[in-house]
Amino acid sequence: MASFNKVILMGNLTRKPEVRYTQGGTAICKFGLAVNRRFKDQTGEWKEEATFVDITFFGKRGEAFAKYHDKGKTAFIEGSLRLDQWDDKQSGEKRSKLYVVGDDWQFVGAAGGGGAREVSSDEGASGGGSGGYGNYARESGGGPAETLDADEAPF
Repeated sequence: MASFNKVILMGNLTRKPEVRYTQGGTAICKFGLAVNRRFKDQTGEWKEEATFVDITFFGKRGEAFAKYHDKGKTAFIEGSLRLDQWDDKQSGEKRSKLYVVGDDWQFVGAAGGGGAREVSSDEGASGGGSGGYGNYARESGGGPAETLDADEAPF
């Protein structure tokens, strides 16, 4: 039987990304993302409900994410669901946690109200790529950013 595991989320960081390193030198970046859902209740009144999701990025993508994001900043995340299971040391009970392992991320707005920029898994920490609406900046391998008008965007 075929399976498909893909998660796409956009929300605000609930805490500053924390980067730690394995003994082998691989970066592990962990942070929380608050994703809001807006809906009408039975009385017709608009309500907002937040879902809090733990996200983990590995390697250079995680280092780059932590470099450019902070608590409260909006991010667009693509990844897959993972389930960790363990026995609680104190109670002996079985425990589990569902979280997202990030594959790609995009900026969703820049400082000063600019557009968006994407970092794909092929680009790692170099930060290249393009994406978003209106004006957007595109970095080219560490060189200066190039700003394009919406009319020049390739989409």
